[in-house]
Amino acid sequence: MTRPPDPELPRFTTAVRWVHGLAGVLVLVLIATAAVLYNSELQVLVGHRPVVEAVHVWSGFALPVPVLAGLAFRSVRADAAELDRFTARDWRWLRSRTRRDGTIPVGKFNAGQKLNGSLSAGASAVLLLTGAVMVLPDLTPVAWRTGATLVHDWTALAFGLLVFGHLYHALRDPTAMRGMRTGTVPLEWARHEHAAWADELAGPAGPISGSARSGPPGSPPAAGSAPR
Repeated sequence: MTRPPDPELPRFTTAVRWVHGLAGVLVLVLIATAAVLYNSELQVLVGHRPVVEAVHVWSGFALPVPVLAGLAFRSVRADAAELDRFTARDWRWLRSRTRRDGTIPVGKFNAGQKLNGSLSAGASAVLLLTGAVMVLPDLTPVAWRTGATLVHDWTALAFGLLVFGHLYHALRDPTAMRGMRTGTVPLEWARHEHAAWADELAGPAGPISGSARSGPPGSPPAAGSAPR
């Protein structure tokens, strides 16, 4: 007998995925162009420094555009509000050495994702402001430009490490990446990784019982699947 397909939960709307995708492309362009601008060997290899610098500057100014445009959509605002909401359970999750075993019910975003979102937003704002000071030299004193350059460089380095850490964790979880690509995730995965969010959407009763919630994703679903 053919096994029925696993139920899916809607995780990210089209608007959220477009905002994430466009912002992600711009961030990768900024990292690549920054590497060329700051590394002499890459400068020789790539050449066209004025073009690279222009792409870097305009990509930086364009970075807030998809985010601000996305705020016109309710789903984007809801996800932004969820990322900005840090609860006692999130602190518990961060302190736990077994945070990924499913014993602490996690909402739509875990505490690590919330920290990443906050740090990314803060770093982007700092980079935008310091970058504006650097490319508008006639509007600011020399001391400002010197300080802005120092802050911009170190913040860019920290932000680059944060981005690569985000990519590393994303590549380790193909199901989470599929959620951002297609907008849906298996209910079984959701109950293990984001149990509180799965219960909110599908109810506590579903293909995976409460007693099986802490089991690894991939185990056969229990009988009595909830309607999709």
